[in-house]
Amino acid sequence: MLTIQFNGQPTSVPEGTTIEDLIQSAGIPSRFCAVERNLEIVPKNRYAMTTVEENDSIEVVTLVGGG
Repeated sequence: MLTIQFNGQPTSVPEGTTIEDLIQSAGIPSRFCAVERNLEIVPKNRYAMTTVEENDSIEVVTLVGGG
C-alpha cells in the first residue's frame, strides 16, 4: 500500500493505482474535473496511464454550475 494525500487527506491506495482509479473511487465523473499531481496539471488523456507514487499529493477539482 502507498500513502498519498488525496484532496488534503492522507489516503492509502494499492500500488499501481492510477489517477483514473482515484477519481472513479471518489465517484467523480472524469469529464467534469481537473487533476493536479504534485502541483502539476495532469492532462485528461493521461488519467488512465498515470500511476500515483508514495507521498504524491493529488488534488481534484470539479466544475460547479450556477449563476
